Amino acid sequence: MFRRQFLVGTVALTLPTSSLAVSPAAAQSMVEDLVDDVNAVIASGASEQAMIDQFGQILNRYADVPTIARYCLGVDARRATASQMAQYTDAFQDYIASKYGRRFREFVGGEVRVVGSEAVKSWVEVETTVLLRGRSPLQMDWHVSNRSGRNAFFNFIIEGVNMLLTEREEIGAMLDRRRGSIDALISDMKAV
Repeated sequence: MFRRQFLVGTVALTLPTSSLAVSPAAAQSMVEDLVDDVNAVIASGASEQAMIDQFGQILNRYADVPTIARYCLGVDARRATASQMAQYTDAFQDYIASKYGRRFREFVGGEVRVVGSEAVKSWVEVETTVLLRGRSPLQMDWHVSNRSGRNAFFNFIIEGVNMLLTEREEIGAMLDRRRGSIDALISDMKAV
């Protein structure tokens, strides 16, 4: 538990700072809306591609994609041109929507429920439980702030697996395999 709090705190410290401007109630309300949208998608019976497209729309509506994308690119974000950052952010959003859209597809027949919320430094953690048929419930926590000028999540943790840290490692490895070429990374992310 301490390790997770330490990692989450470390991640939060690397993001832009501001005072807590989003209340736990507002963050919880936003996540409740997000959960309603996710539950509608997983109950829709839509094809995998249609679900991924809908998750992309949910991501666009509720996530602080520019902050997530920049953090996941790491120090290489500093050397990226404005054009590269814009292209990378778009490619990253599609990549994440596809990756997690497939993961959320595992929730078909289940339900996501909001449990509660708690202020943590300059952001709010909203706890949800994922109820799946024939499986133990999963804990999923959403980290919400309004650094972008609107209430949006900038991270989520599923059963202790931190999306922000995991994606930073994966994007870093993808960039390493491309010998540090941001353009090659963008091109390959668009192809996924």
